Amino acid sequence: MNFLAHIYLSGNDDLLKIGNFIADTIRGKQYLDYPEMMQKGILLHRRIDTFTDEHLIFRRSKKRLIAEFGHYSGVIVDIFYDYFLAKNWQKYSEEPLNEYVQDFYMLLQQYKHLLNERANYLIFYMIKENWLESYQTLEGIEKIFYQMDRRTDFRSKMRLAPQFLQNNETDFEQDFFRFFSDISKEINVLLTDK
Repeated sequence: MNFLAHIYLSGNDDLLKIGNFIADTIRGKQYLDYPEMMQKGILLHRRIDTFTDEHLIFRRSKKRLIAEFGHYSGVIVDIFYDYFLAKNWQKYSEEPLNEYVQDFYMLLQQYKHLLNERANYLIFYMIKENWLESYQTLEGIEKIFYQMDRRTDFRSKMRLAPQFLQNNETDFEQDFFRFFSDISKEINVLLTDK
């Protein structure tokens, strides 16, 4: 799962959302340096990643990409799934995507003093280029994949992923719907127990 899905799966608690969002910038037990709900968000992120990596449907999506993209396949599926979440947003939220995203950007600004340098660097570019809303179009994810590919000196071939998605969109979208139903149930149970 990529940024949008992680944020969405965090529910309505602001600090839980922020913790989930910044989790990839936190190593090991560094999460203990944050307020309790941010700690829970970081741990929730890790649980989501584990659930995702072990899920048969996610693995099936990834398998379609392995021959072409190798070990970058998981990252590509993460972005494909965020694309389907954004594209089908109205199925998951009554709040329009642009309002949800702008509220989240404001939340990040409000709590930026709690975040590490790496997270604040990420946030600067995310807001500037409006990554979260860009997930809803093929053109938007084309830019994201191109930038990611450029960071690998074009060895990853991720710039070709949108074309692969277009050629197999129905299969990936069906995988997404099944997977997202499963992970939503799993996370709802975890959030209810928190």
